[in-house]
Amino acid sequence: MAQGTAPPADAAGTGIDVVDMAFWNRPPHERLADFARLRERGAPVYFAEPRVPFVRSGKGFYALVRHADVVTASRNAKVFSSEPAATSPEPPPWLAKVFGTPMINMDDPEHARLRRIVFRAFTPKMLATIEDEVRAIAARVLDRVEKDGPGDFVAQVAAPFQLAVICAMMGIPEKARPYVLSRVDAMTEYSGVRGSLANPRTLRLLAGNLKAIVDLHRFVARLGEARRAAPREDLVSALVNANPDGERLSVAELGSFFDLLLVAGNETTRNTLTHGLKLFTDHPGQRDLLLADYDARIGGTIEELVRYVSPIMQFRRTLTRDFELGGRALKAGDKVVLFYGAANRDPEVFPDPDTFDVTRSPNPHVAFGGPGPHLCLGANLARMELKIMFRELFTRLPGLRATGDPTYLLSNFDNGITRLPFTYDR
Repeated sequence: MAQGTAPPADAAGTGIDVVDMAFWNRPPHERLADFARLRERGAPVYFAEPRVPFVRSGKGFYALVRHADVVTASRNAKVFSSEPAATSPEPPPWLAKVFGTPMINMDDPEHARLRRIVFRAFTPKMLATIEDEVRAIAARVLDRVEKDGPGDFVAQVAAPFQLAVICAMMGIPEKARPYVLSRVDAMTEYSGVRGSLANPRTLRLLAGNLKAIVDLHRFVARLGEARRAAPREDLVSALVNANPDGERLSVAELGSFFDLLLVAGNETTRNTLTHGLKLFTDHPGQRDLLLADYDARIGGTIEELVRYVSPIMQFRRTLTRDFELGGRALKAGDKVVLFYGAANRDPEVFPDPDTFDVTRSPNPHVAFGGPGPHLCLGANLARMELKIMFRELFTRLPGLRATGDPTYLLSNFDNGITRLPFTYDR
């Protein structure tokens, strides 16, 4: 807190602790019920965080769970800063020195510069090429499913599809993709682990996570150097070679951007696909509505899926000056966490918010980060991927359905499913 003032002990009276990983290990409907209780309190609630030497400062945060508060914070980036870090829990400062600062942890003008470089790399020609490639990848993934038969939707469909799309965009050779997948798995494994840093297994997994990040940065750095010397028609070439304004990403910036693609791009589409299969299985009437006029309804369906799922659950901001939000007087230096899943179930904005409705309109969800300069750069790419893959799934695999409960990733950031059994009519 600013000027040494003590934070209010709000959370102690709620019986809710969104800092404790035990909270995130509970069934999703129980967590959503607790977020509803927090919304009903009105003013943002303060949560203390334990201090962990070299890892966490111990400075707590205010939970933003109402749609209006999340939108206000998203729009006012000069007040609600993404620096020093937007991820929650906030990583230690030494990580940025070792791995570089990702775009999501930056404010303007540096954030605007990087965003401009990336945006200009997505030329109409490249986007058209990517769309053709996404269709081809979706077809290949389902060719394999038809050959092998049904089993686990994540392993057979969602994960290989999205990773192949990212690798194709970046121009990563086919033979190198198994290595990239192994490093991605190592990066995400720590997110699903319970236990303190005193637990030897936790320490091993954390070390493996950090090594995987180093390995991927080295890999993409070599790729960037090769594309700078001999450009091709891929995203890496466009990013590391100067655009018409003479701007380009450095090798370090390219590594951080690749991390962002793997987290925001990979996890968003993969999670939405997998949750989507479960939702369509549980709500066959909604599936029937979609398939009755796929082209007319798939756009609204995707918006409802990402609202309902909220594949990325939270980001953090730090106040640059005093500001009143939702009836709470916040001080410069205070931390807030934007809980997108809670905001996307706010009954003040979404009638019957816990109902999955593919015809919902309007649908001003914040699943892509909310309005403002940090709105997800890849949102339209994700929409295109989901539109293509759901069409392929429902066309190629009639009767597609989940056959059991999902296995959820234990994470307070990534609303992931690690396994979902499925079948279809053969």
